[in-house]
Formats: sequence, structure tokens, C-alpha cells
Amino acid sequence: MNPADYFKRQIQLWGAPAQERLAQKRILIVGCGGLGSTLALALGGSGVGEIHLVDFDEVSVHNIHRQIVFTLEDAGRNKAEVTAELLRRKNPFLEVVAHDKDFDRYIEDNPPRFDLILDATDNLPVRERIDRWAKGRRTPWIYASVEEFNGQVCFFERADFGVFAISDHTPGGIAAPIVMQIGSFQANLALRHLVGLPIHQDTLHYFYYDKEGELILQKFALPIE
Repeated sequence: MNPADYFKRQIQLWGAPAQERLAQKRILIVGCGGLGSTLALALGGSGVGEIHLVDFDEVSVHNIHRQIVFTLEDAGRNKAEVTAELLRRKNPFLEVVAHDKDFDRYIEDNPPRFDLILDATDNLPVRERIDRWAKGRRTPWIYASVEEFNGQVCFFERADFGVFAISDHTPGGIAAPIVMQIGSFQANLALRHLVGLPIHQDTLHYFYYDKEGELILQKFALPIE
């Protein structure tokens, strides 16, 4: 097996040079739950050269219905390690590293530089710290959140995450499809950025389903100092 065969359909989409650029990229995914599962599968199978996964949490039974990486046999195991094992089986050309720790402990270890950071947490204060750390490294990051029948995604380049009201809000109920939909949109932005295709930066994409189940997308430009 060689990369040209494995990534054939993507190479048809954007060409071999773009696929080769993708293989040189290193990304960080913070959180391996619902959004992180989708991101890991989408990006881990697309040709990103190196992925680091950060999550201190263990798989719980109530996670499994929407966190698509996990099965019942994974209950009690660390989410980052389970996700990394699956990605290694799926893509032989990927280097993946699991970190069984929270984000604050992870950044204390002086990690390598990344081309992109992806938020897959469910915690606003942690996202604020991701924003500060990413800006200190001059690294773009993609925020995403999902709850009930709505979600939002933003590629942060220059805007400040402080425009959001930071609280310890606990997410409401959720079903699997909206999690995968928001994670897939987040992954699509990531791939376009990593291969050099244009994207909307510093724009909040807000998705929600109306009472009849129709998907609505609204976009809001964030203030830039």
C-alpha cells in the first residue's frame, strides 16, 4: 500500500501537491468525546501527518451512543488512548500521540508547535485558555460547541474568544447526528486551511434545526481589534 492509492479520491479532489502538504502538518485535538471522535476519524483518515490527542477522561457507557470512536468494550479506558489505537489501525501513514491528561497539564509539558489546534471540549473556561495559549504561539484554532439541536463553529485567527460570555454552563441533552454534523464542519474547515484552500476566518457559524427539522445556518463576523 502507498499513499497515492490510499488517498486516491482526495488527490483527485485537490491534487498530489496539496495532499503532500497535508502530510507535513501537525495538529492538536483537545478533547476526544463527541466532537473529538468525529474530528479524529475525519482528519486521521485524510492524510494529516501527525495528530496529538489530549483527554484525561475515561469512556462512560452514556458516551458511547454519540462518541463514534468507542464501543462497549472501551468503557473505563482513557478516551485519547482508545482513539489513537483506532486511528493507527485505520491509517498506516499517520503518526498519532495520545496524552492522558487535561489541557492545563498538557501545555506545562512544553509540547511541539502545531499548524492548527482544534477545540473538542465542552468547557468554556478551557476554551478561553486554549485561545490565550494559541495566540501566544501565533497558531490558529477552531472552536466548536454543540447542544440539543444547535451548534456553532469558528476559525479563530485574530478575533478574541473573550467576545463570548465565559461561564461554567453545563450542556443540555444531545443526540448523535448534530454532534457529527458540527464536528464534520469543523473538520472541513481544518482540512481546507491545512491544504491551503480559502475559508472564512473569525466568523461564527451558527447552525440550528427549526421546529420542522430544517437546518438553518447563520454567520456573524466577530470583532477584531
